[in-house]
Amino acid sequence: MALRVLVGCKRVIDYAVKVRVRPDKTGVVTEGVKHSMNPFDEIAVEEAVRMKEKKFASNIIAFSCGSQASKEVLRTALAMGADQAILVDSDKANPEPLDIARMMARIVEEEKIDLVLLGKQAIDDDSAQVAPLLSAILDWPQALFVSKLEKNGDHLEVTREIDGGLEMLKLTIPAVLSCDLRLNEPRYATLPNIMKAKKKPIVEKKPQDLGVDLQNAETVEKVEDPPKREGGTRVKDVDELLSKLKEIGRI
Repeated sequence: MALRVLVGCKRVIDYAVKVRVRPDKTGVVTEGVKHSMNPFDEIAVEEAVRMKEKKFASNIIAFSCGSQASKEVLRTALAMGADQAILVDSDKANPEPLDIARMMARIVEEEKIDLVLLGKQAIDDDSAQVAPLLSAILDWPQALFVSKLEKNGDHLEVTREIDGGLEMLKLTIPAVLSCDLRLNEPRYATLPNIMKAKKKPIVEKKPQDLGVDLQNAETVEKVEDPPKREGGTRVKDVDELLSKLKEIGRI
């Protein structure tokens, strides 16, 4: 059975950009800053496309929630190989994970999705919450931080990296997976595929169309730059190194 796959694609500040905190400490500067698809979401899109190339998947739908600017990341997903896209148009700059999970759950129901692939986390808030929340709402099995994925009949065989080594899981389908760094290396979209992506459909919806009223359950108290790293100290030998480490309570 070929699967219908839903892939989450979040628009974030590009990973190569040095993030600057606003003077009023309420957030980070986003105006005039390069944005792109969350790198872990690119891995999720790539994995979905590879599944389609192996005939495991029949249709790939890319999903994003945000402003009209989020269309650029959806076009990237379409150029990589997704078949269609859904944009939930929202004025809220960074919808909360529970709201995103609720919207995706509704799309799963409407589009008869068999598998949801997400990046393990977004590089802006690092919350890693959408996948487990969506799994709970749908009551589907989940595998988080997936580093290897294979389809075996009506099951998925998954490898995840954990502190103690590797964990192998066998999941029934439908399921929710979040993709880790070593799962694959995303392809670059070719110019012909970028041109073809312009003709692929992007369906626009409002949160209310999916039965979701965006909440403001979370508030940001303050955003600060990380503390500056202090200069190092030269030591003459191992004995002096051990002495210094004892002084600062590291051993």
